[in-house]
Amino acid sequence: MDTTTEHTIRHEQRVEILRQIGARNRMAIDGLRPATPIPAGVELVCGSGYRVRIILTPADTYTVQRVYRRGAREWVKGEQTDVYWPELPEVAYRAGMFRDDWV
Repeated sequence: MDTTTEHTIRHEQRVEILRQIGARNRMAIDGLRPATPIPAGVELVCGSGYRVRIILTPADTYTVQRVYRRGAREWVKGEQTDVYWPELPEVAYRAGMFRDDWV
């Protein structure tokens, strides 16, 4: 999924995404580093070049991606679409464990 679509979200929606993930999962994923806002969601830095990208779709579901970035290039190493908010903490946690065979 392209994060540069015309769909953008507000700051309050980004805060709600992070609240839904929860502090304990954020601690495991990114050590509570500041989340990077992207037009349709947030990006959490995991380490070793990996990031977890959480995108709120217009259908009010989430797309969670594991992204590997080196320099200006990036590769989506895994993606789960149509994630509802009760599933979001577990899916985001699994995406953050970049040595795990997720998806």
